[in-house]
Amino acid sequence: MKEFPGFDLPEPARSGQLSIADIGTDLSDVTFTVLDFETTGADRAGGNVTEIGAVRVRGGRIDGEFQTLVNPAGQAISPFVQRLTGISNSMVVTAPEMRAVLPSFLEFARGTVLVAHNAPFDIGILRRACEEHDYPWPGFPVVDTLTLARRLLPKTEVRNHKLGTLAQHFGTETDPEHRALADARATTELLHHLFDRLGGYGVTTLEELLSIKPKGLGRRRTKLHLAENVPSAPGVYMFLDGARRVLYIGKSRDMRSRVHSYFTAGETRGRMTEMVTAAQEVTTIPCATEIEAAVREVRLIGELAPPYNRRSKRPERQTGLKFTDEAFPRLSAVRSRPPRNLLVAGPFSSHKSALRAKQVLEQLYPLKTCTQNPRSEKFRPCAASQVDACGGPCSGVTNEQAYQDAISGLEQFAAGNTSDFSQQLHGRLRQLSQNQRFETAGETLDAAVHMLRVQARAEAADLLKDTEQITAARPQPDGTWELALIRWGRLAASETAAKTSGVLSAAQAIEATAAHVEPDQHTLLEEHTLLSGWLYAEGTVLISSTAPLLLPRTGFSYASAQLGSSGRGG
Repeated sequence: MKEFPGFDLPEPARSGQLSIADIGTDLSDVTFTVLDFETTGADRAGGNVTEIGAVRVRGGRIDGEFQTLVNPAGQAISPFVQRLTGISNSMVVTAPEMRAVLPSFLEFARGTVLVAHNAPFDIGILRRACEEHDYPWPGFPVVDTLTLARRLLPKTEVRNHKLGTLAQHFGTETDPEHRALADARATTELLHHLFDRLGGYGVTTLEELLSIKPKGLGRRRTKLHLAENVPSAPGVYMFLDGARRVLYIGKSRDMRSRVHSYFTAGETRGRMTEMVTAAQEVTTIPCATEIEAAVREVRLIGELAPPYNRRSKRPERQTGLKFTDEAFPRLSAVRSRPPRNLLVAGPFSSHKSALRAKQVLEQLYPLKTCTQNPRSEKFRPCAASQVDACGGPCSGVTNEQAYQDAISGLEQFAAGNTSDFSQQLHGRLRQLSQNQRFETAGETLDAAVHMLRVQARAEAADLLKDTEQITAARPQPDGTWELALIRWGRLAASETAAKTSGVLSAAQAIEATAAHVEPDQHTLLEEHTLLSGWLYAEGTVLISSTAPLLLPRTGFSYASAQLGSSGRGG
């Protein structure tokens, strides 16, 4: 075998019979999503995204492309970037924002290996977008064509490793032109030229590709033995330090494959590299189903708060909107979930999202927004009232009943009826459009859609919490069925049925052995969200329920679906 320049190759098996896991997945059987982002160039991190382009390819054949301009959320595109890319501020003003585009892109790339030229830049943008908009990072494996090219093509062969230089060197059909889709297409061609080179060094599988690493960075590989006894099954895995303190908790449908990935070059997160270096043990909790693994992960992270987990670790930090207890109530954002009878909206996973929702509601209803006491001798109308941004006494409404009547639609909203809210929102959007304030209208619509989706999740969670028992089954790609039994909104049991004919008997079995749950037993909102998402997913079959699982037509789920379909891509 040729000596691979500048890399350590994965070591071959020393002895024993090879398993399927040892053989690996041939590169021709792997689906890659090659992506590129164009940005405003406003800061060192690149600024906000202005365009996304991606190519999904398997076995050398393209099976899908993704392209859209993106509104950079009010951030101007620098003159240099406008000249470089040809993307102007006027081109993106009516484009959807990242929060609207992100779900579609994540679905497009689901289950694939991400590829980019200078991957830390593009993958960093995608990670930040997921964090900002409350989407869990899907754990994509990542391949960086820049890193591969630097090792495979010495400076004696190419003058530099820029995408344009490499495209010219290999004679790609697509010329990169600093537009996202064109650059993604050129990178796709480059990837396959690099695969040809890798084949000469015996690298033909995904596992070998992800295990290649620069020489001298083999510390993680020395700990691969920690994964030796991890089963190929769904469940929760935990990395522990020498004192058996939990460092990190994760879940997977195939724990062995997932845990192995932490010891390869495909894992590029600095925090994870640090965590693996400190880890001395990996322990697992096998689960009957993927939904059980997801629920157990959420519960354990909430209970143990491992230092290297970011998601689910501080459930008490969620923010809700509630009415203040005063003669002229206003909205208040509180970092704890108020009781149901006081909650107006939420809970939101971030304080920023809650404040955006509060701003929308204050635009639609004449709410008091200042903290002045109208009964004080020093009371004077606040400055906000001069621009109609503060209702109640500051705007001349001094009768408490008149104030309550003016915000009655918001009280209906808090009770789960969106009829008046929808009317007020559409009226506000029409007004903004008539005044040619299109960007403000788009921002208001996006914020309203996001708020309704949060409310829809809470609405579905409340339905689960109010139902004594639900048993349902969901088909899996391999022909098996995943069963879950939910009591008072909490997962009480789960099982897998090998065939359709075994679903009912499996349901009877888990009902007999399910955990006891009290009606008021504390359950994390994220568990409710997981269970309602699983329950309402396409293909799920309801086996039994002690109460009808019906969502109101005037409720948040219906309003979210209606408004989302008319939003800016959202």
